[in-house]
Amino acid sequence: MSAILSLQALRWLVRDTFRQAFTSAASWLLFAGSVACVVGCLVAPLDGPAAVYALQQQLAGWAVHVVGLLLALVLTAGMLPAFLDQHAAPVLLAKPVGRATLLAGKFLGVLAFVAVHAAVFVGGVWLVLGARSGVWDAAFLLCAPLLVLHFAVFFSFSAMLASATRNTAACVFGTVLFWLLCWGMNFGRHSATATLDPHTLSPAFGWTIDAAYWILPKPLDF
Repeated sequence: MSAILSLQALRWLVRDTFRQAFTSAASWLLFAGSVACVVGCLVAPLDGPAAVYALQQQLAGWAVHVVGLLLALVLTAGMLPAFLDQHAAPVLLAKPVGRATLLAGKFLGVLAFVAVHAAVFVGGVWLVLGARSGVWDAAFLLCAPLLVLHFAVFFSFSAMLASATRNTAACVFGTVLFWLLCWGMNFGRHSATATLDPHTLSPAFGWTIDAAYWILPKPLDF
């Protein structure tokens, strides 16, 4: 199959996945969550710039990179296993498109879907808080691309589970458990660095913690 045909197939897969995702219940749930947060920003007390920055930190830390990320992972986990099943109609009809192209198209389509919802949430909150308080903190807008990057890291693990198991439950629970493991390792390393005396630790223990920190994804740092 030529490179041009592969790119055309990839573009079609991204567009088709994006459209299918926006007609699913997952899209409505994510949109409802974004609207709820924006409405909350309309009624939240804002006593000066410090209160605005504090609210933005809470939204960026919990609503975006914990609740929003896990909700997006759970809601999109089922998109790959059914699609990659060898008896699925899209796979059978798409030949001679390779499975790598199929997976890449589906993966990029899901990323585009999450990117739009991230832009709606972050942009809506930023506009409401800015209009109410006059504090237009451009740094808060970085939450959107960071969320997409954060999601891409863990959705890659979900895609690996989907390729290996073709099981939605395995993708959901496996990805959430992997996120919890990475978060715990990330938090534990920072806590150990801040509270423990490095001179009292064995070199092997310190090396193990540092190696796990640098190898695994870092949800807390995101």
